[in-house]
Amino acid sequence: MSEIKEIEKFANDIRINIIKMVTAAKSGHPGGPLGLADIFAVLYKKILKHKPQDPNWEGRDRLVLSNGHTCAVRYAAMALAGYFPVEDLLTFRDIKSRLQGHPSTRYMEGLETSSGSLGQGLSLSVGLALGARLKNENHKIYTCISDGECGEGMTWEAAQSAVHFKTDNLIAFMDRNFIQIDGNTEEVMRLEPLPDKFRAFGWNVIEADGHDVAGIISSFEKVQNHKGSPSLIVFRTTIGKGVSYMENQAKWHGTPPSKEQEEVALKELVHS
Repeated sequence: MSEIKEIEKFANDIRINIIKMVTAAKSGHPGGPLGLADIFAVLYKKILKHKPQDPNWEGRDRLVLSNGHTCAVRYAAMALAGYFPVEDLLTFRDIKSRLQGHPSTRYMEGLETSSGSLGQGLSLSVGLALGARLKNENHKIYTCISDGECGEGMTWEAAQSAVHFKTDNLIAFMDRNFIQIDGNTEEVMRLEPLPDKFRAFGWNVIEADGHDVAGIISSFEKVQNHKGSPSLIVFRTTIGKGVSYMENQAKWHGTPPSKEQEEVALKELVHS
């Protein structure tokens, strides 16, 4: 099996587990995680420096999930990568589980930050990037941000400071699906021209298809050695990707499928 095919299969397995997790929990966010599955498959299989058996390894790259409600994709990727047993995914959102509905460092190793309130991740990442520089460490800070949270003022304060301090060890990537809980982002609060806004701040920005595995790999590799400024990859994604009745539907931002809907979704994913 080629590397691309292997990563595509990994992404599909992530999607299958996302559906199972959210259905079992009877709560959670399936749409965003399904849309991010290809990107997280590339990160955990190809891009990140990490050690599943040593989650706190000092040399690891840091991965910050600013849009914490999409954590099902990260948990699924981590389990499939060997951080913990895959069967633990079915404890998602249980009050006694380490797999909380928003990531918490209190309960789980392998996470850099607790997240939930949107807009904070980029600011935290600037701090992590500056800290790494002060300690002469050469790991990267990868930060997942959503398009909807770009309506938060803190995002833009972080965008400005990241450029001012020349944090070229910071690589942000955006889930640009044009959907947030209340509908289309451009109707809720117009964001476009979003990539150009980051460019105007001084970011190194590239745009890519968030479902083309080869293109995702290429995008991360292009920005890894960029010097002098932080980088942002704007990935165009489809909310609910892989499940036909969820795709491009704002309803599935935060609605779990029923058992009957789970069956339909899994049938599509297993045969994709």
